[in-house]
Amino acid sequence: MDISEDLIGRLRNAKHVLVFTGAGVSAESGIPTFRDALTGLWERFDAEELATPKAFLNDPALVWGWYEWRRMKVLRARPNPAHLAIAALETRVPRLTVVTQNVDDLHERAGSRDVLHLHGRLDSPFCFACRRPAVYPNEIPEEPEGGRHVEPPRCSCGGLIRPGVVWFGEMLPEIEWNAAIDAARSCDAFLCIGTSSVVQPAASLTMMAIQRGAITIQVNPNPTALDDQVTINLSGQAGKILPELVETAWGDS
Repeated sequence: MDISEDLIGRLRNAKHVLVFTGAGVSAESGIPTFRDALTGLWERFDAEELATPKAFLNDPALVWGWYEWRRMKVLRARPNPAHLAIAALETRVPRLTVVTQNVDDLHERAGSRDVLHLHGRLDSPFCFACRRPAVYPNEIPEEPEGGRHVEPPRCSCGGLIRPGVVWFGEMLPEIEWNAAIDAARSCDAFLCIGTSSVVQPAASLTMMAIQRGAITIQVNPNPTALDDQVTINLSGQAGKILPELVETAWGDS
């Protein structure tokens, strides 16, 4: 890993580290990203066309069925070395904030606490009408029998239960977003992991950290718009690079 001793020293001295993760981290656990072509029952659909309030109201069973398929993928997945390395940082730095664009719980299953989910969570459904939280069994759903459609459950108010994710055209959760902004503007080190840095407003967090003067490290196998802005780019898979980075910078902490 090509990181200078000076930069390693600055990382070790950081009082507040922010780790910002995107779809690339979950993809290494086998969870499809929105950029991946859908397969199987869903191959003729566009993910972005299913992830809207309008799509849900037009065909609730289709959209709920797709999200049950996605929830199945998450429940069958396991945290990868990148998730585990991030969790390990909690005991090695004075303060750690984990912010993610991912809607799965792999950070939590790896051991991270108080993760800020900017785009919601698949395991936190709520009523489309009254917004009351809903609960369903934490079991792996089966593939829909005979097709894609799965009727969503109903709330006690009569409204449809919807997935607990942020759809296109919806606002980010205010509490989580404000906490993420505060963290980006106060951190000493910012790790941008597995995100294309194109989905706004979440992608603006990196620029906030840069403007703050924090060390900014990007880990991504592909170029992004921030390549020339961050302190250093580490090109490759998060599951390989991140454990090495954590061990190099904080291994003796």
